[in-house]
Amino acid sequence: MSASYLELRGIRKMFGDSTVLNDVDLSIHEGELVTLLGPSGCGKSTLLRCIAGLTEPDGGSIMMGPTNIGELPPRRREVGMVFQSYALFPNLTVYENIEYGLKMRGADKKERQSRCEELLALVDLENKKEAYPQQLSGGQQQRVALARSLAVQPKVLLLDEPLSALDAKIRKSLRTEIRDIQKRLKMTTIFVTHDQEEALTVSDRICIMNNGNIVQDGSPEELYAKPRTEFVARFMGSYNVLSREEAGRLFGVAGGSAASYALRPESVRLLPASAGEARGDRRVADGTIESISVLGNIVRYSVVSSGVKLTVDALNDGQSHRGDEGATVVLELDPSQLLALEKEGA
Repeated sequence: MSASYLELRGIRKMFGDSTVLNDVDLSIHEGELVTLLGPSGCGKSTLLRCIAGLTEPDGGSIMMGPTNIGELPPRRREVGMVFQSYALFPNLTVYENIEYGLKMRGADKKERQSRCEELLALVDLENKKEAYPQQLSGGQQQRVALARSLAVQPKVLLLDEPLSALDAKIRKSLRTEIRDIQKRLKMTTIFVTHDQEEALTVSDRICIMNNGNIVQDGSPEELYAKPRTEFVARFMGSYNVLSREEAGRLFGVAGGSAASYALRPESVRLLPASAGEARGDRRVADGTIESISVLGNIVRYSVVSSGVKLTVDALNDGQSHRGDEGATVVLELDPSQLLALEKEGA
């Protein structure tokens, strides 16, 4: 991959006595979509605002190539930003909202018209160019906000929880559209969200933040399959986080010296109570179903085995074993799926 396009070095920010960003380092390559993922208050939106120049960091540098853009005013950073609240001008039409930034930069009428028509086609709003924001759906308003940010051809696009105000169905379709547009334009993009599924769907790389630090980063596949700490394991989904003693009860002696372990819910097989012994290196354990949740294509069971409560996911395909609440079942456990976790901050 090419050299870093945007480089954050030692970014620090305090609000009063509270440390919001704690010497954050982050390198982003040209054309890459990086997602900052974490709970509310972890510093992800503050980091985005520091890049945009809307919040001044207390230390560190923000390099775009050889230029420290942290020393430039926001309008000279060549950064576009899309907010959660859209921030459209209610008295301007869709076309006029998209055109606004170009006007402020002194682009001539012909250039503005060409660029606006191109972006209206890109976000599929050609038939809405004379409409006002209040006449649009939430998803359409967000597409206008995206087009307006792209109009001035920024070098980096910043998206601050752009889909959080939309309902679930629109969020899913719009995040796919945003990803398609980003890939088509090869636009270097930083996407902020607290939604794990959203991050897994849109990202080339995910940086998980907690308490003002990036605690782990990697591809969506890497982060989901190999969380390093208990915080990451819990945040990336429904991992079972087991103490060393609990892992020992289920698997025999747990390998290594870790204090805790992670086990994916889909790596545990739910079998009828009449099932025989496990095959190969797998282990079996008796369990009792405490509760059942149907999550569309997944059926999620809460099962107690050897005094340990486990989340077990099975495909809702009509073929996987289905049990009722209170039923006795057998769990088939694969020791190779047990992941040793590092201590937080290690």
